Amino acid sequence: MVAEPATTRRDRLGLFRGGEGAITGTVVCAAAIAVGTDHSETIGELSLVILGTIAVYWIAHLHAVTIGSSLTHRHHPVAALRRAFRETLPIAGASVVPLGVLLVASVLGAGLRNAAWIAMVATIALLTLYSWVAGVRGGLDIPGRIASAVAGALVGLLVALLKVGLH
Repeated sequence: MVAEPATTRRDRLGLFRGGEGAITGTVVCAAAIAVGTDHSETIGELSLVILGTIAVYWIAHLHAVTIGSSLTHRHHPVAALRRAFRETLPIAGASVVPLGVLLVASVLGAGLRNAAWIAMVATIALLTLYSWVAGVRGGLDIPGRIASAVAGALVGLLVALLKVGLH
Protein backbone atom coordinates (compact mmCIF):
# COMPACT_ATOMS: atom_id res chain seq x y z
CA MET A 1 0.00 0.00 0.00
CA VAL A 2 1.35 3.44 -0.96
CA ALA A 3 0.86 6.25 1.52
CA GLU A 4 -1.06 9.22 0.21
CA PRO A 5 0.59 12.64 0.60
CA ALA A 6 -0.81 14.83 3.33
CA THR A 7 -3.52 17.02 1.88
CA THR A 8 -4.14 19.02 5.05
CA ARG A 9 -1.03 21.13 4.41
CA ARG A 10 -1.76 24.87 4.37
CA ASP A 11 -1.56 26.27 0.89
CA ARG A 12 -1.97 30.03 1.18
CA LEU A 13 -0.27 30.78 -2.16
CA GLY A 14 -1.92 27.94 -4.05
CA LEU A 15 1.38 26.23 -4.87
CA PHE A 16 0.18 22.74 -3.94
CA ARG A 17 -3.08 23.06 -5.84
CA GLY A 18 -3.44 25.39 -8.75
CA GLY A 19 0.13 26.62 -8.77
CA GLU A 20 -0.49 27.97 -12.24
CA GLY A 21 -2.74 30.61 -10.69
CA ALA A 22 0.08 31.84 -8.44
CA ILE A 23 2.43 32.02 -11.41
CA THR A 24 -0.14 33.78 -13.59
CA GLY A 25 -1.04 36.23 -10.83
CA THR A 26 2.63 37.04 -10.25
CA VAL A 27 3.25 37.67 -13.95
CA VAL A 28 0.09 39.81 -14.28
CA CYS A 29 1.13 41.79 -11.21
CA ALA A 30 4.59 42.35 -12.71
CA ALA A 31 3.04 43.49 -15.98
CA ALA A 32 0.79 45.92 -14.10
CA ILE A 33 3.86 47.33 -12.35
CA ALA A 34 5.69 47.58 -15.66
CA VAL A 35 2.89 49.40 -17.45
CA GLY A 36 1.42 51.30 -14.52
CA THR A 37 4.61 52.95 -13.29
CA ASP A 38 4.72 55.43 -16.16
CA HIS A 39 1.03 56.26 -15.79
CA SER A 40 1.04 56.78 -12.03
CA GLU A 41 2.25 59.72 -10.01
CA THR A 42 2.15 58.08 -6.56
CA ILE A 43 2.61 54.68 -4.97
CA GLY A 44 -1.11 54.80 -4.11
CA GLU A 45 -2.07 55.24 -7.75
CA LEU A 46 0.26 52.43 -8.84
CA SER A 47 -1.16 50.20 -6.11
CA LEU A 48 -4.68 50.85 -7.44
CA VAL A 49 -3.50 50.02 -10.97
CA ILE A 50 -2.06 46.74 -9.71
CA LEU A 51 -5.15 45.84 -7.69
CA GLY A 52 -7.49 46.82 -10.52
CA THR A 53 -5.54 44.84 -13.10
CA ILE A 54 -5.40 41.76 -10.91
CA ALA A 55 -9.11 42.07 -10.08
CA VAL A 56 -10.15 42.32 -13.72
CA TYR A 57 -7.90 39.44 -14.74
CA TRP A 58 -9.07 37.29 -11.80
CA ILE A 59 -12.77 37.98 -12.46
CA ALA A 60 -12.30 37.13 -16.15
CA HIS A 61 -10.54 33.91 -15.24
CA LEU A 62 -13.14 33.12 -12.57
CA HIS A 63 -15.89 33.54 -15.15
CA ALA A 64 -14.05 31.44 -17.75
CA VAL A 65 -13.43 28.57 -15.31
CA THR A 66 -17.05 28.74 -14.07
CA ILE A 67 -18.51 28.58 -17.57
CA GLY A 68 -15.98 25.97 -18.66
CA SER A 69 -16.86 23.76 -15.69
CA SER A 70 -20.58 24.05 -16.44
CA LEU A 71 -20.09 23.31 -20.13
CA THR A 72 -17.48 20.58 -19.87
CA HIS A 73 -18.48 18.82 -16.66
CA ARG A 74 -22.17 19.80 -16.54
CA HIS A 75 -21.72 21.32 -13.09
CA HIS A 76 -24.55 23.44 -11.74
CA PRO A 77 -23.48 27.10 -12.12
CA VAL A 78 -23.36 27.65 -8.34
CA ALA A 79 -21.20 24.56 -7.81
CA ALA A 80 -19.07 25.57 -10.78
CA LEU A 81 -18.60 29.05 -9.30
CA ARG A 82 -17.54 27.63 -5.93
CA ARG A 83 -15.04 25.32 -7.62
CA ALA A 84 -13.78 28.14 -9.86
CA PHE A 85 -13.39 30.47 -6.87
CA ARG A 86 -11.14 27.97 -5.07
CA GLU A 87 -9.22 27.23 -8.25
CA THR A 88 -8.60 30.83 -9.29
CA LEU A 89 -8.04 32.51 -5.92
CA PRO A 90 -4.24 32.13 -6.19
CA ILE A 91 -4.32 34.57 -9.12
CA ALA A 92 -5.53 37.30 -6.76
CA GLY A 93 -3.45 36.10 -3.82
CA ALA A 94 -0.20 36.13 -5.77
CA SER A 95 -0.32 39.91 -6.13
CA VAL A 96 0.12 40.34 -2.38
CA VAL A 97 3.89 39.74 -2.35
CA PRO A 98 4.94 42.11 -5.17
CA LEU A 99 2.47 44.74 -3.94
CA GLY A 100 3.80 44.32 -0.39
CA VAL A 101 7.38 44.73 -1.62
CA LEU A 102 6.36 47.89 -3.50
CA LEU A 103 4.72 49.36 -0.40
CA VAL A 104 7.58 48.41 1.95
CA ALA A 105 10.14 49.90 -0.45
CA SER A 106 8.10 53.09 -0.51
CA VAL A 107 7.81 53.25 3.27
CA LEU A 108 11.59 52.77 3.49
CA GLY A 109 12.06 55.85 1.33
CA ALA A 110 12.23 54.60 -2.25
CA GLY A 111 10.59 56.82 -4.83
CA LEU A 112 7.95 55.52 -7.20
CA ARG A 113 10.34 54.34 -9.94
CA ASN A 114 12.84 52.75 -7.55
CA ALA A 115 10.08 51.03 -5.56
CA ALA A 116 8.63 49.69 -8.82
CA TRP A 117 12.03 48.30 -9.82
CA ILE A 118 12.50 46.71 -6.40
CA ALA A 119 9.07 45.08 -6.73
CA MET A 120 9.96 43.95 -10.26
CA VAL A 121 13.19 42.33 -9.04
CA ALA A 122 11.25 40.65 -6.21
CA THR A 123 8.76 39.35 -8.78
CA ILE A 124 11.56 37.90 -10.92
CA ALA A 125 12.98 36.26 -7.79
CA LEU A 126 9.54 34.80 -6.98
CA LEU A 127 9.13 33.39 -10.48
CA THR A 128 12.62 31.91 -10.23
CA LEU A 129 11.81 30.36 -6.84
CA TYR A 130 8.44 29.00 -8.02
CA SER A 131 10.15 27.39 -11.01
CA TRP A 132 12.92 25.91 -8.84
CA VAL A 133 10.30 24.42 -6.49
CA ALA A 134 8.45 23.01 -9.52
CA GLY A 135 11.69 21.36 -10.63
CA VAL A 136 12.20 19.87 -7.16
CA ARG A 137 8.61 18.60 -6.96
CA GLY A 138 8.90 17.29 -10.51
CA GLY A 139 11.86 15.14 -9.50
CA LEU A 140 14.45 16.98 -11.61
CA ASP A 141 18.13 16.66 -10.85
CA ILE A 142 20.20 19.77 -10.06
CA PRO A 143 20.82 20.75 -13.72
CA GLY A 144 17.09 20.31 -14.43
CA ARG A 145 16.15 22.42 -11.41
CA ILE A 146 18.55 25.13 -12.54
CA ALA A 147 17.07 25.04 -16.05
CA SER A 148 13.57 25.28 -14.56
CA ALA A 149 14.60 28.24 -12.39
CA VAL A 150 16.24 29.97 -15.37
CA ALA A 151 13.02 29.54 -17.37
CA GLY A 152 11.06 31.23 -14.57
CA ALA A 153 13.59 34.04 -14.36
CA LEU A 154 13.37 34.54 -18.13
CA VAL A 155 9.61 35.03 -17.91
CA GLY A 156 10.19 37.72 -15.29
CA LEU A 157 12.93 39.30 -17.38
CA LEU A 158 10.59 39.48 -20.36
CA VAL A 159 8.21 41.55 -18.26
CA ALA A 160 11.12 43.73 -17.09
CA LEU A 161 12.05 44.27 -20.75
CA LEU A 162 8.47 45.41 -21.31
CA LYS A 163 9.01 47.94 -18.54
CA VAL A 164 12.27 49.16 -20.11
CA GLY A 165 10.68 49.28 -23.55
CA LEU A 166 7.86 51.51 -22.33
CA HIS A 167 10.24 54.22 -21.09
